[in-house]
Amino acid sequence: MTEREPVRAPTGTQLTCKSWQTEAAYRMIRNNLDPRVAEDWERLVVYGGSGRAARDWASFDAISRTLQELEDDETLLVQSGKPVAVFRTHRWAPRVLIANSNLVPRYATWDYFRELELNGLIMYGQMTAGSWIYIGAQGIIQGTYETFAEAVRQECGGEARGKLIVSGGLGGMSGAQPLAATMLGSTYLGAEVDWGRIQRRLADGYIDEIETDLDRAIEKAISARTQAKPWSVIYHGNQVDLLTRLINLKVAPDLATDQTSAHDNLNGYVPHGISYEDALTLRIEDPQAYISRAMDSMAEHVCCLLELKKMGATIFDYGNNLRGQAYDAGIEDAFTYPGFVPAYIRPMFCEGRGPFRWVALSGDPEDIHRIDQVVLEAFPDNRLLARWIELARTRIPFQGLPARICWLGYGERARFAALVNDLVKRGELKAPIVVGRDHLDCGSVASPNRETEAMPDGTDAIADWPLLNALLNTASGATWVSIHHGGGVGIGNSIHAGQVTVLDGTDEMAERAQRVFTADPGLGVVRHADAGIPAAIDFARTHGIRMPMSPAPVPAAGAPPAATV
Repeated sequence: MTEREPVRAPTGTQLTCKSWQTEAAYRMIRNNLDPRVAEDWERLVVYGGSGRAARDWASFDAISRTLQELEDDETLLVQSGKPVAVFRTHRWAPRVLIANSNLVPRYATWDYFRELELNGLIMYGQMTAGSWIYIGAQGIIQGTYETFAEAVRQECGGEARGKLIVSGGLGGMSGAQPLAATMLGSTYLGAEVDWGRIQRRLADGYIDEIETDLDRAIEKAISARTQAKPWSVIYHGNQVDLLTRLINLKVAPDLATDQTSAHDNLNGYVPHGISYEDALTLRIEDPQAYISRAMDSMAEHVCCLLELKKMGATIFDYGNNLRGQAYDAGIEDAFTYPGFVPAYIRPMFCEGRGPFRWVALSGDPEDIHRIDQVVLEAFPDNRLLARWIELARTRIPFQGLPARICWLGYGERARFAALVNDLVKRGELKAPIVVGRDHLDCGSVASPNRETEAMPDGTDAIADWPLLNALLNTASGATWVSIHHGGGVGIGNSIHAGQVTVLDGTDEMAERAQRVFTADPGLGVVRHADAGIPAAIDFARTHGIRMPMSPAPVPAAGAPPAATV
């Protein structure tokens, strides 16, 4: 454990660095590690088992010093959480370029990665941890809300009340599930082994009730479903035990999924049949034995979900590679249920729509509230967006620097950026605004068991697209750009890219932002159009996106089976 004081982001208008372009990065890496935001700030872990903001504290300090000294025509290079060089570039170049966890494909295994990590040579950046744009559990909540809403629309006739959603985990991503479900009007039942995480989500208003007795937890959830009551019940225990008991009691939820940290079989997932405290001890004393137990447990976990499917529940994978781990553990039919992207999200990706987020560098919530008003005025016909903003205002607490998340598409993002940059220019906001997104986005990721699962042309595992995304955002003028490996689904299973752009009210950033926020989602449309998806092809043509070779539509019925990389 470190003896350092807790990390906090500076607020207000006093600069620590030489410009807002570098000040933003300085504040955001600190915001990632704010104890109100990070899962384990003392180990530099932001979320997702071992997703870090910096490789070690010496690297964090060096990043901080360098950002304070950086000129507006210089670029800092960060290699897996360690600052390695500064080069003179130009004003439109990113101030920071980040590469995390990237391994030559032949060596892209957890064993090889962990050997390097043990020797201090690499770190796991997850998605938004190592790219300094994590904003707490709220960063995933609208995506969870939209996913649950679409699942309810398709599977439950659109009626959320009186429906029971079952899932697991209360970490940095999974912690959003109970609140998203109850905001939708459904009943939620989940499990979490870490008492500290449960208490944290309770304090933040993300969950309604905790139960230490398994049968009582189930009874309370069933009662709430019967009353059509939006209510969340969290069992303090293991998710596999919860699912097994539901099966034994012949209780089938309406929807079932999972968002535990299954992507990491050592530092993320906690096996059943062992107490949480003993599991943590085993993880340190005998890592191989721990991994073996975790893999067996994930196999059982998927078997339980498949049994619930037989009982009438709709099940889907929520992007944590649980199916892939179970498949590797010998469950041959692990991929007989779909991932959430092809099942519910891909139509939005075809329009360049995805998880768009902004942060008030001032630290003043009023800056976010002012932007809320502008968003509602700018997009009056977007009823889903309007409903989301109203819900977020009343139900979602800020963690660290005030921030907001919503899904905006091609055209909408560029318009938003222009409006907000103008607010900063006119002094209607107290400080510049950082705008970024999740790496789970329309054109920034190759992940065969998640975002690019079941592409109709079979291009699930082609990783050229996230690399092109990072290059395009760099060329367009983003403030910092990152390329990561393995986030969300684990080493060997994904390549993804992120961008962050600072709206500081200048004419220069107005122009740069228009290019970034047109190109970034535009590539998402292109990626899906190139795969032959008719909706994306039509959208690209309608919106004048230039594609030199016109793609031919690929019939959905001809789609290949999901990849099992």
